[in-house]
Amino acid sequence: MLKPSFTELIPILQLAVAPVILVSGVGLLLLTMNNKLGRIIDRSWELTREIRLRPAEDHEKIVTQMRGLMKRARIMRQAIALAVLCVLLAAVLVLLIFLTALFRLDDAWLLGLIFVAALGSLVGSLVAFFRDTQQTLVALKLELGDWLED
Repeated sequence: MLKPSFTELIPILQLAVAPVILVSGVGLLLLTMNNKLGRIIDRSWELTREIRLRPAEDHEKIVTQMRGLMKRARIMRQAIALAVLCVLLAAVLVLLIFLTALFRLDDAWLLGLIFVAALGSLVGSLVAFFRDTQQTLVALKLELGDWLED
């Protein structure tokens, strides 16, 4: 194993900064997604309590809302899983950057592949996040129903 010199280490550190910034940005996105999932879960608990207190004729509307919330929760789970995968791939990328430099390996294709996979999972996460936003608007339209009629 050859030890890289200080001057050789600087460009390696510069190269490793991009995936670290990606981890930071996706971390903030994960915080937002977890908050949104928390709101879905809180609303589900409210509806669970409400269905016990309401008359049977109101149950169908509440069950419809619960189904919509379950669908949204699944979408958010997918978005969060893909965002976590992105962070994990970015962390692996940083490790591989250092290992390839430390052992003087020329595996640029592997680094590129992992970077593309990280960004692909980020794109998938954002698509799922947008799908949840769409589902939220559909649920809002159903809830407001009669009041929105022109």
